[in-house]
Amino acid sequence: MINSGGGSGKNDFAQAVRTAVINKRAGGMGLISGRKAFQRPMKDGVKLLNAIQDVYLNKDITVA
Repeated sequence: MINSGGGSGKNDFAQAVRTAVINKRAGGMGLISGRKAFQRPMKDGVKLLNAIQDVYLNKDITVA
């Protein structure tokens, strides 16, 4: 399962991490995050993508 991250907004970091956790717990393997990551300064976009990656690399977050 792959979810699209949705439009960019005020709470992008929290929303992206929350969506990634929900996706991973449902058995998902990835999250599409275009606007949330790429419509901001590169440094911030990289932080957002790293936060999403951290969810999928975290062994404590398992299928619900």
